[in-house]
Amino acid sequence: MAHSSSHHPYPRSARVNQILREVISEELLRLSDIDERLGFLTVTGVETTSDMRQAMVYFDSLSPGVSEALEERRAQIQGSVNAQTRLKRTPKLSFVADPAIASGNAVEDVLRRQHHDDD
Repeated sequence: MAHSSSHHPYPRSARVNQILREVISEELLRLSDIDERLGFLTVTGVETTSDMRQAMVYFDSLSPGVSEALEERRAQIQGSVNAQTRLKRTPKLSFVADPAIASGNAVEDVLRRQHHDDD
């Protein structure tokens, strides 16, 4: 009889993505005390590759210069992930502005203009 060794209701990759999002968010909050460019930053999601060697970290921010700050602090953030997780290997982190946020803002702009034109 086949027997599943997994007791979790969702796949490992989803659990890893969630853990990474939490650890990275906490580290960024800590770093925001040192680097004000990281002050108004939200990690909106994390997607790891199937081999868990790379992770795309999606974010939204109101602060200018946040992309540069994230790249400057990438190794430090990755080190924190390594220290706080029990992964076989720490994925290489890449930071990307969340395209869903930009799309949502564009839709809101269209709706505002439509509402304004109706008045």
